[in-house]
Formats: sequence, C-alpha cells, structure tokens
Amino acid sequence: MNFLAHIYLSGDDDEITIGNFIADGIKGKRYLKYPPKIAKGILLHRAIDSFTDSHPTVHKSTKRLHKNYSHYSGVIVDILYDHYLAKNWKKYSNQPLDEYVEEFYELLRNNFTILPARIQRMMPYMIADNWLLSYATVEGIGKILAQMNVRTKGVAKMNLAVVELEEYYEEFEYEFTSFFDELIIHANQKLIEL
Repeated sequence: MNFLAHIYLSGDDDEITIGNFIADGIKGKRYLKYPPKIAKGILLHRAIDSFTDSHPTVHKSTKRLHKNYSHYSGVIVDILYDHYLAKNWKKYSNQPLDEYVEEFYELLRNNFTILPARIQRMMPYMIADNWLLSYATVEGIGKILAQMNVRTKGVAKMNLAVVELEEYYEEFEYEFTSFFDELIIHANQKLIEL
C-alpha cells in the first residue's frame, strides 16, 4: 500500500501514524531506536506490506500490469489503490479527506526532527503539491506516477500506467475494495497484537 492507506490504517494514534509513515526508511532492527509507539507503527507497516504482497487479489491487479511494467507493477498497484481509497474516502471516514490530509501534514511539521532525513527532504514537496489529496483524481495519480518514473530515471515507464488505470478502472476498483476490507481487519488485529 502507498502513503494514504498506511496513514489511514494507523488508527488515531499520532505516534503509530508517524512510525507507519516513515517505516520504508527504517531497516532491520533500527526500529528499536524509536519510542515504543513509533516502533509499533513501523512494525504495523511491515505487517501491512507482507499481507498486501502475498494477497491473491493484489496479485491479480499486478498481473494485469506486469507485461508492461515488470517488477514495478507492485509499486504502481500501491499507488492506484491509494487512488481508490481517496476517491471513495467517505466510505472509510466521516472526516473530509482535505481536513484529514491537512491534519497529517501538521503532524509531520510538528514532528519534523524525529523524521528520517529522506522524509525530511521529501516532506516539503509532498505538502506543497498536496500529494495525498491529489490521489483522489486520475490526473493527480498521473502526476504521482510521472514523479515516480523520474525517480527510476525513466526506466519504469510508470507514467504510462494511467492508460491501464483508465482501461481497467472498474476492475481495479473492485479488486481494491474487496482487498481493502480484508486489510482493514488485518491491520486492526495487528494493532491489538503489537
């Protein structure tokens, strides 16, 4: 899953949310250097990723993209799934998405010093371009995919995946919805276990 899903699945605890958000940059046992709840968020992130990467519905989505995008298809599906979460936000939250996103950005600003350097460098761009809110539109997802493609020096051709998004829009949405319902249950269970 991508940023918005990880943030959402953290629940209402700010420290767990921070941990879940920064987790990709925290390797091995380095999570132990963080306060307990941030460490819990990092472990939650890993559990979410493991569940997602092994799920047959996600495999169905990535298989649709594999011919054109090879091993980048999983990254693309993570981004596409965040689109459907943002687009259907009212189904998952009573708080408007724009308010939710702004509160998250404020959380990052207020905790800047604890963020890894990579996140500190990325954060101003994320907020200025309002990545999380932009996920709600196909145009916004197109921009995110283009930015990701630049990070691969154009090798991934991820910017072209909007074509498949539009062509298989309903299929991806159905797959996301059925998968995400299961992921919510899994993440909530992990929060209790951790």
